[in-house]
Amino acid sequence: MIKKYRFAACVIGLSVLLAGLSTNVNAAQSKGDQSLQFSGGFFHADGADSGTLNVDIGYGYYLTENWEVGILQSLGYSFIDDADDQWVASTIPFINYYFTGLSTDNAFQPFLGAFIGASYNEDDATGTIGPQLGFKSFINDKTFILFKYRYEWFFDDLTIDDIKDTRSDGNHVVSLGLGFIF
Repeated sequence: MIKKYRFAACVIGLSVLLAGLSTNVNAAQSKGDQSLQFSGGFFHADGADSGTLNVDIGYGYYLTENWEVGILQSLGYSFIDDADDQWVASTIPFINYYFTGLSTDNAFQPFLGAFIGASYNEDDATGTIGPQLGFKSFINDKTFILFKYRYEWFFDDLTIDDIKDTRSDGNHVVSLGLGFIF
């Protein structure tokens, strides 16, 4: 089942990459710009027969052309084999670094980032932390397609030992979305 998700994510990512490289726009964010992002995606828990479909809304502020800080609100619905389905939400502040100058007019911008926040449902709340990476591909001067992957580790206490002990209990989250610079 995981192989199907990885294959679908690769096909979607390659399609968006090719579209971004062939687009000729004068795109780039500047210091002080803001972004609004809408995306949907899925994650599959390591070693389990469950998965979650999710929708995200994110807000970002560009400290420089390359550095963005922001917050992501995610809401998902978990489909679990042989158990009750559940909802899950996450509120995640993030920081991303965009690699500009890799394509004509900055139409294609890969990024690396990190996040730390909270995940919760009707029964429980926990902390989450992890890396994220992806790219945005501008389709016009202020609109972009976003492809993002993040890995979520969960913790009750923010200690190195707790994060190491739960590293195999995390989630792979893949999102595809649309964003706007203003």
